[in-house]
Amino acid sequence: MAMRTNIIRSERMVISYDVVNGWTVLEVDGEIDVHTSPRITEAVIKLLDEGHRHLVLDLCFVPFLDSVGLGAVVASTKRIREREGSLRITSSSARLLKVFEISGLHDAYEFYDSPEEATLQAPSGSGLAHWPHG
Repeated sequence: MAMRTNIIRSERMVISYDVVNGWTVLEVDGEIDVHTSPRITEAVIKLLDEGHRHLVLDLCFVPFLDSVGLGAVVASTKRIREREGSLRITSSSARLLKVFEISGLHDAYEFYDSPEEATLQAPSGSGLAHWPHG
């Protein structure tokens, strides 16, 4: 059983991670908006600085994502790509996935229904080599 470690804890958001099959699963619990989105980038930078390169951004506990939050995901993706890493996103919320569709970013990411599904195969190479035109 993996050990979950908190990175960010505030009134509005908790961000924690664990490592599963070579993937660092970054679980976000709370709304991602103009007030909380900087925490996403902060957490990704911290993990990258610690040597984590292959991330699963678990949005299964995120009830709301606005355009500023989407911008934080894109900014984080660029940082992961600079480290020749990979990023997968999990969410079973049609409303959340619609934000990626409306923005035209849905095809730029690999989406999974759960972290278990996203981590079944170990990462291989750079999953973002051709992002966002993969």
